[in-house]
Amino acid sequence: MQKLSSKKLKAFTLSELLIVLVIVGILLLLALPRLMPLISKAKSTEAQLQLSHLHTLQNTHFFTYSRFSDNLEEIGFEQEKLNGEGGTANYRIEIVEAGPEGFVARATAIVDFDRDGKFNVWEINQDKKLVEIVKD
Repeated sequence: MQKLSSKKLKAFTLSELLIVLVIVGILLLLALPRLMPLISKAKSTEAQLQLSHLHTLQNTHFFTYSRFSDNLEEIGFEQEKLNGEGGTANYRIEIVEAGPEGFVARATAIVDFDRDGKFNVWEINQDKKLVEIVKD
């Protein structure tokens, strides 16, 4: 049988770990307001990608039927499940207007990313002009 040595291991105490966690928490709270615009910008990439995809589908539909569609299902666009409905999408996509000459589609945020009461809105048209209507 081996004899256990009575060496002490160097380790941190519980109070030292708690102090470090409190300091990290305070630093995080100080940095978070400065990070909110970056978070909003990163989330808006979702709207831009979805609207660009919708533009491609609308062009394909136009080349086939010589008109733009006002129906997402008709052009083959599938709205991802929204954040509050068991999905991960942060934007609701809709076609605002469509006709033989052009279309306008809109992506409206369902989440207020920086909690300022404004919901981000993006629009795209037949010329692929992507514009941020309401900044979050």
